[in-house]
Amino acid sequence: MFQFKKKDNEYFDFFIASAQYFYKEALLMDEVMLDYSKAEDKIKEVIELEHSADRVNDLIIDKLNRTFITPIDREDIYALANGLDDGVDYLEGTLQCIVMYKAGKARGGAVALTKLIIEATQEIIRALELLMDIRKNQEAILTHTSHLCKLESEGDRVFRHEVAFLFEKETDPVEIIKWKDILENLENTLDHCEKLADMLRGVVMKYA
Repeated sequence: MFQFKKKDNEYFDFFIASAQYFYKEALLMDEVMLDYSKAEDKIKEVIELEHSADRVNDLIIDKLNRTFITPIDREDIYALANGLDDGVDYLEGTLQCIVMYKAGKARGGAVALTKLIIEATQEIIRALELLMDIRKNQEAILTHTSHLCKLESEGDRVFRHEVAFLFEKETDPVEIIKWKDILENLENTLDHCEKLADMLRGVVMKYA
């Protein structure tokens, strides 16, 4: 049942594939933010991406169950796999909210947060592409994770500013409720990107 391989790089390929689904969802979210009329059509694409990401995650877990020797600790593989899959779920849930609330034209802060998520998912992909050779790429991986933390901090600033503006200028309580929820979902997605950065830093500390 078990495979005894000293080096197995397929896990890293799976990580990158999962991160690319996360990035593609962010791009779809950006399209909706710029043109709400696309929301209904894009939700179908997002659900398909989420299902594809789930299949990749299932492949990783199945492989863990069949493999005795792994390139990094089993718990790190498991945490990264589920963390990437959760990121995809965050964005799917956010877009579901936008459609369910019939949110309409996006507010500037929501657009800005989505742009930050796009940049964050790109940084995650870049870091994962280097993970196969941790010792050689230690500094580069940490550079990407550091940038992820800066993007999350910028997201916090944008979120606070937009929520304050929402309560100051919006007179319709329903609009306040639905857009505060959407903004929180986007900000939580950026927080999750920072958690992935922390996971990657932890792996680097173990092996570099």
